[in-house]
Amino acid sequence: MTVVGGGVRPGPDAAGIVSRGVAAVVDALILALMGLAVQVGAGCALLLTTGPPFRFAEFPPWLSVSVSWAVTVAYLGGAWAAIGCTPGCRLMGLRVTDRAGRLLGLPRSLARAVLCVTFPLGLCWILLSRRRAALQDLVVASTVSYDRR
Repeated sequence: MTVVGGGVRPGPDAAGIVSRGVAAVVDALILALMGLAVQVGAGCALLLTTGPPFRFAEFPPWLSVSVSWAVTVAYLGGAWAAIGCTPGCRLMGLRVTDRAGRLLGLPRSLARAVLCVTFPLGLCWILLSRRRAALQDLVVASTVSYDRR
């Protein structure tokens, strides 16, 4: 961050809402494809056990929502803890770290993922934040910046 004319501006590497939003859409598409693969696999299992015609398995809504939530949290949290970025972040050249530039570690990554999945509108706080931080970043003391490597 730099102080200019009495105001604080984010550093040149702080990621904004557009690049972070595009990364989130890419990750959502990847997760949707994973869900489709599970549906097709379950349909194939039904086909093998009950015979034709092929049909998608029907899961109770509470189970679909719970499993989708857990898989999304694991996907995001695991990627941020292991390498600091998801495929969407990698595509957009972003990295999620603590404020010193180190990986978050698994507990903080999972906490950030839970907040991101449960309260996705927290991303909109970037528009009001002087350092381009989402609410999730404020809670777990993380930062999303452009990866110059």
